Amino acid sequence: MSSFMLEEGSSNKYTTAHDDDERSKRKGTWLTASAHIITAVIGSGVLSLSWAISQLGWIAGPIALLVFSFITWFTSTLLADCCRDPVTGRRCISYIDAVKSNLGGINNKLCGIAQYSNLVGVSIGYAITSAISMAAIKRSICFHKRGHEAGCHVKNNSFIIIFGVIEIVLSQLPNFHELSALSMIAAVMSFAYSSIGLGLSIAKVAGGTHARTSLTGTTVGVDVSSTQKIWNCFESLGNIAFAYAFSTDTIRSHPPENEAMKKATSVGISVTTLFYMSCGVLGYAAFGNKAPGNFLTGFGFYEPYWLIDIANVCIIIHLVGAYQVFCQPIFKLVEDWCSNRWPNNSFIKQGSPINLPVVGVYHFSAFRLVWRTAYVIVTTVLAMIFPFFNDILGLLGAAAFWPLTVYFPIKMHIAREKIATGSFKWIWLNVVIVLCLIISLLAAAGSIEGIVKDLGTFKPFTSES
Repeated sequence: MSSFMLEEGSSNKYTTAHDDDERSKRKGTWLTASAHIITAVIGSGVLSLSWAISQLGWIAGPIALLVFSFITWFTSTLLADCCRDPVTGRRCISYIDAVKSNLGGINNKLCGIAQYSNLVGVSIGYAITSAISMAAIKRSICFHKRGHEAGCHVKNNSFIIIFGVIEIVLSQLPNFHELSALSMIAAVMSFAYSSIGLGLSIAKVAGGTHARTSLTGTTVGVDVSSTQKIWNCFESLGNIAFAYAFSTDTIRSHPPENEAMKKATSVGISVTTLFYMSCGVLGYAAFGNKAPGNFLTGFGFYEPYWLIDIANVCIIIHLVGAYQVFCQPIFKLVEDWCSNRWPNNSFIKQGSPINLPVVGVYHFSAFRLVWRTAYVIVTTVLAMIFPFFNDILGLLGAAAFWPLTVYFPIKMHIAREKIATGSFKWIWLNVVIVLCLIISLLAAAGSIEGIVKDLGTFKPFTSES
């Protein structure tokens, strides 16, 4: 879970226009929360699931999906009970705030480090994924014109730079991530490209294609070496973990926000798991042990090329907006810190209103221009240095899964419910924490091994599809 915002409707102590944290009144229900969870979870992570199942096979692959689904659901229900301060009853306005209220000490700082590090990593991952989709569009057109045997190799760096330029422009727009249409567009795009991939997989299987599959996935000595098989299995766990990362939603107080969020989580994760299982299993059935890392850009599909291009355009549009959603908290953190640290600095504080056509009055800030541009440039350069789709997704999933999805929700539950140390419940909850830590470490190890292996044959700034 990359962030946490369990917020609800007004309290009797405040006006009907505001909640008891003095923020604008929340109007969400468990139904809208379910929809947001589904659209938040179903994203670029779905693209790697057929590859992940091809590494694990027909038995371990679906089981891994179900296990991650159950753990995410279970810890999300625990997290839903932590939306208010256990002493004052005050509403927690963020994940970090909930950790601070329930655990105290250094925990909220550790949570912040994990959360913001994850946001930076996702920014890099989205730049890589978008560039791969841009390159895939150019390649598909080339294959259509010159035949499937043509090389049609494309350099990715120019597309990463294009993505970076777009994000530099969008980053200058204040509160871009709060645009009401952004969530709807992201939802439509993510469902569109996921559904296209699912449909193409069904068509490929129905067309009589018999890809080689097995109960244990890729075959040692045929597809991979024994050592590589182990590393790939670990990395695939990170890819699945990345697919299940999500942000909780805003809901009102009737029924109580924790019960509403539990219901929303159950519905959202159930629908998502069904969709993931369909995409991953059918993708593996379509491609077999040769499943590409990204099943919409690995060119197991060639025709209809226009449909594949539409899917990749949807990916690009989705990630262009999603990049801003993940970057804005970082922008705000740094800008607020600098404003408090140097309150009289004119470069940081001052801005100039500019009248722009269509947009209207835009408040220009030199500091915002420099800082946000620098951030996008850094993430763009890192994406060009490490353009490894599955490796990066696996590492991000491994890094975020244990602290944000498992450790903090369970520890907050233990503290909030005052579960006695050494009791049966305390023991099995901590066993879950330890087991998930081991899984995350193995997934991280597999992903890092993949990055190191790729760097051994890769020249920075020369990646191609």
